[in-house]
Amino acid sequence: MAVPIVYIIFISFLQRGVNGGIDVVFSFDNYRRIFSPLYFKIFLDSISIAFITTLFTLILGYPFAYLVAKIPKRFRVLAIMLIIIPFWTNSLIRTYAWMILMSTEGLINNVLIKMGLITEPLKMLYTYGAVLVAMIYALFPFMVLPLYTSIEKVNKGYIDAAKDLGANSIKAFLTVTLPLTMPGIVAGCILVFIPSLGLFYICDLMGGSKVMLIGNLIKNQFLVSRDWPFGAAVSVAMMVGILIIVGVGIKLLGKKIDLEVF
Repeated sequence: MAVPIVYIIFISFLQRGVNGGIDVVFSFDNYRRIFSPLYFKIFLDSISIAFITTLFTLILGYPFAYLVAKIPKRFRVLAIMLIIIPFWTNSLIRTYAWMILMSTEGLINNVLIKMGLITEPLKMLYTYGAVLVAMIYALFPFMVLPLYTSIEKVNKGYIDAAKDLGANSIKAFLTVTLPLTMPGIVAGCILVFIPSLGLFYICDLMGGSKVMLIGNLIKNQFLVSRDWPFGAAVSVAMMVGILIIVGVGIKLLGKKIDLEVF
């Protein structure tokens, strides 16, 4: 694991050759290019989409995980299987399925037209919204599973004690359940936020190459532009940014995340 990372860091300080190779000439130019307005905007767009994806998966995933943890045990296996089943299908195939659903001649538009809600097909594909929908769908299980594990571990006696002391259900949830499940929330947010920065194929397919994120930029530098040093510099910058975000998240939590939620 260390060897490719060290190699990427090493070539990030070199320069692109005339024919697309690597010239062993030490330089900081690749890192200076990152702060140009064009690439800086890509970083900001990537962070914003990753943040929105994380927020929506948390908003949708927490109630789902809470209900799964509270239903009778004989039904929990089925509920967990419904979360895991999408992993049995290649994520690329599932993304193509979303493309078919959201196309102008897809199922969603056809249903809306037949119901009389719209008169002409909506342009849903190749937009930021389409990218967000596919991101949330693809990463939803990564949020639910840590949340479910964390919620299931909450001692019911604490909640009963809070109610005996006069707290209603909402207050007991906010003062007992929510703080105790914070490790699962932080773990789920990390597991969603980090992959959402690198899922370049979702942006390529659902965004129609109109949405450029960090993952797409890195892929293009290595495979299209053949500028490996700059692609490596962007990769290093992304890794450093992720480490900072993870560190801040753990710091805000105020304690170590229970590794079992991973």
